[in-house]
Amino acid sequence: MRPGRHSDMHVLIVGGGGTGGALAHDLALRGVRVTLVERGELTSGTTGRHHGLLHSGGRYAVSDRESAVECIEENRILRRICPGIFECNDGLFVAIDDEDLEYLEPFVEGCTACEIPVQRLTPAEALRLEPNLNPRLRAAVRVPDGTMDAMRLALRFFATASRNGAEIRPYTEVTGLLVHDGLVSGAMLHDHVTGKRGEVQADIVVNATGPWSEKVAAMAGLDVPIRPSPGVLLAVRGRHCNMVVNRLHKSGDGDIVVPQRGLSVIGTSSWVVEDPDDLQVPEDHVERMYAEGARLIPAIRRAERRAAWSAARPLIGARGADSGRELSRTFKTFDHAETDGIEGFVTITGGKATTLRGMAELCADVVCRKLDVDEPCRTRDTVLLPHTAYYSEAAA
Repeated sequence: MRPGRHSDMHVLIVGGGGTGGALAHDLALRGVRVTLVERGELTSGTTGRHHGLLHSGGRYAVSDRESAVECIEENRILRRICPGIFECNDGLFVAIDDEDLEYLEPFVEGCTACEIPVQRLTPAEALRLEPNLNPRLRAAVRVPDGTMDAMRLALRFFATASRNGAEIRPYTEVTGLLVHDGLVSGAMLHDHVTGKRGEVQADIVVNATGPWSEKVAAMAGLDVPIRPSPGVLLAVRGRHCNMVVNRLHKSGDGDIVVPQRGLSVIGTSSWVVEDPDDLQVPEDHVERMYAEGARLIPAIRRAERRAAWSAARPLIGARGADSGRELSRTFKTFDHAETDGIEGFVTITGGKATTLRGMAELCADVVCRKLDVDEPCRTRDTVLLPHTAYYSEAAA
């Protein structure tokens, strides 16, 4: 049964990545009229550039348990509502040296505390599962990681949102916000396909632009504490593992290998920038991916490069962070009426691709309270349309 309609309430979502798509889906299910705009193609920002890991939360179980709990909860939900899109191939955290071994017990304890299933493996058991692993490995732990196609996951949310009435407008850039007397009432738009410029009115404008959140908030004279943190990823030819392989230590450069079809993706480095559009691919970072990836899987050292790129993480934190690794991977919604005295404007940022649905639920709850829309979240159990439905919905 479709929810009650609240078409007199209009929400403009700025940002066509995974979070924006999930939010459009959530609000459309609650009967709210939604318009989503994205300056480029959908998922052309951070969403379309990550390595495609469905997180178990293991990477954060020691130092960032809030993020770890978010990841394992959303991991389970996404498997249920997006059948057939994930490789449920699990992951291995591998100890290579004595320092890694010291991390073993805190890691297992952290996973247990966060309710992340773990299975300890001997080196021989791990090598039977993944024969290309470093033969000098000392220990391994199995966790429920998985892999995904980043764009296809997001398109399932866009397709279902569109089916339920959301208007999705790629190649439409917000050039300014309509702000008067402490109220944001819409945005100025530039349609890059037609060249037309215009305005759209909205009861709430949601800033879901990830590492660009600070730039969009500045259009309303606001400051959002975001540190864009790029990282280099390297794809090499050959599927050198079938499970996700992680280094069993504190998060560092080149400490994960993610199988993607006939490729292996090694990531990532980390630094911070002022401008999320200023994404470099330093060659020494690429070399570091080769070197560190080969410590996990020696064959990577000789593998042919397929591509190298960078993506900016939208990390929440004050300026001055050195590399971005010290910042949490959790997410947050800012109701700017409460934080800055500006009504009609909300920002959702932080998080990871795995937590996009949970981020959207939190933000939609805030938006609906502001609009006095009394509708529950339905996204935990609503099975999404296939990604191909996005194109048929757009054509219709």
